[in-house]
Amino acid sequence: MSENEVIHAIGRRKSASARVHMKPGTGKIVINRRSFEDYFPTETLRGYATQPYQITGLGSEFDLTITLDGGGQAGQAGAVRHGIARALEIHKPELRAVLKAAGMLTRDSREKERKKPGQPGARKRFQFSKR
Repeated sequence: MSENEVIHAIGRRKSASARVHMKPGTGKIVINRRSFEDYFPTETLRGYATQPYQITGLGSEFDLTITLDGGGQAGQAGAVRHGIARALEIHKPELRAVLKAAGMLTRDSREKERKKPGQPGARKRFQFSKR
């Protein structure tokens, strides 16, 4: 990978999508022009989002610029994780087996079920009254 080559990948989770731009660097992560630690305040979310780095051990080799859109914090962390894994796979195709075994290349397809008419929620029903 040359100095000015940038790898682009898209990660998705629930209604969140992350556009990941990966280039050689020192391990700096910027999300929506904010620092990684500022964007994901909890250590749990930060750890979840950077799992592909921990498994492959390539965390300090790349700078990431990520554009996140939609969803909540947990969904966005999942989208970042998916995007980083896809970008690493593009960079080194031999990492595919490791990332695939860890389930990071599979898009988690679970979406929120829609609310049905005449009901208070997707599955919830109003209380039944016989009389």
